[in-house]
Amino acid sequence: MTDLNEYECEMLDTLLEAFGIPDSLTRVQLLALFDQDEASAFAMVQALTREGLIAESGKHGDYELPEKLILKPKGEKFLKEGGFTRRYQLAQQKPVEVGGTLAKLQQQNLRLQNEKLANQTEISNLQKKINALQTRQYIYWALLLIVLIIGYFIGHADKN
Repeated sequence: MTDLNEYECEMLDTLLEAFGIPDSLTRVQLLALFDQDEASAFAMVQALTREGLIAESGKHGDYELPEKLILKPKGEKFLKEGGFTRRYQLAQQKPVEVGGTLAKLQQQNLRLQNEKLANQTEISNLQKKINALQTRQYIYWALLLIVLIIGYFIGHADKN
């Protein structure tokens, strides 16, 4: 579950806390928690099911919410120990593992390559802006010099 962000961890903890005294949630209660967003609710239920923290009860299809969710003792204990938020915070404090799986390393490599390319593009664009500004500055200096020379000749011509 290392692919969860802080917001998702907080959502999962909130969902676990919502089970309350009867240690169960109905489909209606679950949808109310997620403002009738079944896709988000389904994703959170799947995450809790993968962790083995809840059990599903009642008829439902492959991509539907079950009629009832039951909080397992493991889920209650997990929540008391800080839940997903604590796990996320601990993961953020851990130094980055050198080993990692090949897929994760490839994904990180691809992300870093994309970031490098974006940075190179930004550097190139900024360099173009710098060059344009330098050229403009040279033109201003040349115009200033021409104005001074013309002024000198006009002033010098008036004396003669």
